[in-house]
Amino acid sequence: MIAGIGIDVVDLDRFERSIRRTPALVERLFAESERGRSPRSLAARFAAKEALIKALGGHAVLRWQEMRVVQDADGNPGFEVTGGLAAHLEALGIDALHLSMSHDAGIASAFVVLERSGGAGG
Repeated sequence: MIAGIGIDVVDLDRFERSIRRTPALVERLFAESERGRSPRSLAARFAAKEALIKALGGHAVLRWQEMRVVQDADGNPGFEVTGGLAAHLEALGIDALHLSMSHDAGIASAFVVLERSGGAGG
């Protein structure tokens, strides 16, 4: 059962200007393993994190570093969640997080679907 959906778009030029103007944003928004990527890739990851926050209803318990965008062996994007976010998802009974990301025409976009099979939080 779908427990939440979220979508976000990020203007690539604006995002790049922001991280150039305030380099500390990269450390604040991204886990160490995500840093060092191109601004386009970071923008897509930022959109993914924002979409996850929206899918959860904008909860204040979320910390940027607790939602890391990863790729599986086939290159498909997903989330690795830790800490308070992992506990929050478990409390809600969220079994799966699905993520799609793209960047084109000057924007990065991400779409997140949260799934729950039943039980807790349902």
